Amino acid sequence: MGFFEKLKSGLGKTKNSINEKINNVFSVFRKVDEELLEELEEVLIMSDIGMETSVKIIATLRDRIKKEKIEDEEKVKEALKQIIKDILDVEEPKLNLDTKPSVILVIGVNGVGKTTSIGKIANNLRKQGKKVIVAAADTFRAAATEQLEIWCERSQSEIVKKPEGSDPASVVYDSIVRTKEVRRRCFNNRYCWSSSQ
Repeated sequence: MGFFEKLKSGLGKTKNSINEKINNVFSVFRKVDEELLEELEEVLIMSDIGMETSVKIIATLRDRIKKEKIEDEEKVKEALKQIIKDILDVEEPKLNLDTKPSVILVIGVNGVGKTTSIGKIANNLRKQGKKVIVAAADTFRAAATEQLEIWCERSQSEIVKKPEGSDPASVVYDSIVRTKEVRRRCFNNRYCWSSSQ
């Protein structure tokens, strides 16, 4: 099972939670109207889909309901699922590592699995023979750096860190400096780093 398949599998709980919330909305509302759409939009936003994406989904659903004259809740639910599926239906996602060095920025709300994802990405890249440097720029969440350190040890990746409460930008800056040092050293020693990195 590849990295993205594992990630997709890990999102199963999130999917089930959203499905349950959507089903709850449909159990309360028996009429397809603006109030139902507003409740669905709120569920999407509260499920961390994001404001812009949630508004887009509901706007598309509203248009489809009007165009197809949908009045049945089950058909609305199916249309909603299809709209979300269409948004998520992309080719196998790949990291763009064309630049040398490449930078991967990982952002998201608390508890969505950023640290775990960073660890898995680092491990995957190291298995491909790439040199990985992780910048522990989340300096405000308790134990964030310690969790990243564990993942970096497992993947044999380097970590750049500062004490809790430090300026995150200074961690990023130090990481850039460190990456340049490593890159310069590796260009002087062709055995340090393969030409594909």
